[in-house]
Amino acid sequence: MPHSRPLIVVTHTVHAETVTLLNASGEVFLCERTPSPQALAVQAAGATALLAFMPDRVDTALLDACPQLRIVAGAFKGADNVDVDACSARGVWVTVAPDLLSTPTAELAVGLLIAVARRIGEGDAAVRRGQFAGWRPGMHGIGLEGTAVGIVGMGSLGRAIARRLRGFDCRLSYTDPNVPEMNGLVSVALEKLLQESAVLVLAAPLTPATHRLIDAPRLSLMPPGAVLVNVGRGSTVDEEAVAAALASGRLAGYAADVFAIEDRSLTHGPSAIPRMLLEHPRSVLTPHLGSAVADVRRAIENHAAQSILQALAGDRPQGAINMPASYPVQLR
Repeated sequence: MPHSRPLIVVTHTVHAETVTLLNASGEVFLCERTPSPQALAVQAAGATALLAFMPDRVDTALLDACPQLRIVAGAFKGADNVDVDACSARGVWVTVAPDLLSTPTAELAVGLLIAVARRIGEGDAAVRRGQFAGWRPGMHGIGLEGTAVGIVGMGSLGRAIARRLRGFDCRLSYTDPNVPEMNGLVSVALEKLLQESAVLVLAAPLTPATHRLIDAPRLSLMPPGAVLVNVGRGSTVDEEAVAAALASGRLAGYAADVFAIEDRSLTHGPSAIPRMLLEHPRSVLTPHLGSAVADVRRAIENHAAQSILQALAGDRPQGAINMPASYPVQLR
């Protein structure tokens, strides 16, 4: 059915003010639930703009189904779920919200680190089971003061995590091939970082180079009893190998806010989180809460919505990470 105004498809629930903002320049269609790739292709067939989220996969199949599409505005930081080159070739902008997610995700990373290192989840469960009758020695964990903490990935998220961990007087080091030097931090090769870190924090994006970067052989390089925290992307680790390392005691704990089942850019990813990981008492797992701060989510949505309005007006949208082949183009 033709639309008198540009059709803007929003794939997930957003705040009312986001819808109001978009309504000023287009006809807004809200998906009622997380759409499958096939459902999204149908719902967005006539769309000029797509406000997309991490679970959405924007590939050539979706682009083929949406010939009028001119912008994919991402309410996310990393665009590994978007075929950016295909979008560029077809005249479609791709935007992200790069500076809005790092702070809340870094805060959660520190919270997860402390929770798993100090065995907070286990302690909470023991109290709730009625096993606590007063202080007794036991349930020893890892403190942060003076502890060697390694960070994999020193982009904006890695830097935000490092700033917060400095207050705990950790001995910080990192690895990132794109950031060879950083004031106040020691850069080392990945293998050396693994060997020297009692706590390892993953803050890397998902790329071909980081897919299952932390696998069984690399886990074996870590000191016995080390702790692993993942707030980057789930598929940067081999979750089965992590579960096995927990079961063997090689790892003293694993905390994650991201999981391989979320990485829809991978066509042969797992369909579930490993049960061994879910059931292990030394795992702390949260449902991708990194940016789940009300004001932050509003800001992310507003950023994406503003980029849509700018693209509809024929301008370069904020947060653009590509240059469409057909730019400039008149959309109205």
